Amino acid sequence: MNQADISKLVSKLKINIKPRHRNLKNPEGPEGRLDKLRKTVTGLIKHERIELNYNRADEARGYTERLISEAIRYGDRHKPTMEMANYWLEEKQLIHKLFKVLVPRFENYTVSYTRMFKAPSSYPNACLPRAVLELRGNPFPPLNNNWSNNKNLLHNVLLDAARRDFRKEQYEKLSQSLTDEQNAKQNPTS
Repeated sequence: MNQADISKLVSKLKINIKPRHRNLKNPEGPEGRLDKLRKTVTGLIKHERIELNYNRADEARGYTERLISEAIRYGDRHKPTMEMANYWLEEKQLIHKLFKVLVPRFENYTVSYTRMFKAPSSYPNACLPRAVLELRGNPFPPLNNNWSNNKNLLHNVLLDAARRDFRKEQYEKLSQSLTDEQNAKQNPTS
């Protein structure tokens, strides 16, 4: 049977998205919710790193991933993709950035196009969790430094000391067993 490959019909996103949207409260109703998400997606494409509430960041991440994946898949000659980009990007010069800068950057990516980190909350008004949402490959310094190879961190110093003590014990056991064998060969007791 000739059946269509379903993976070719619908592009697969590289992040998990919940089937139901988050219930982001807005006094203007659903239109206000979409306006906030459009502003968030526009800000993310423009600045490539933004800090905002965790719920809105998580919701906007899915729309940004979908926008970039459709732009990569169909390009700027596809009318529905251009309409989608026109809807989600409020500043129209960012459509050019999407197709001329971001699509070539993300063409060969096998991972998601965005990253989201939990941000520390300010203590007095710590009511909503904060997040940092960023596009991969942005020109800013990385948010998560890899400190695991730093030999001066406390846990690395302790592990090194434990490793030295363990090897010292092993060498002492080995040398003791070798001296016992040599003594047994030199002084055979029969």
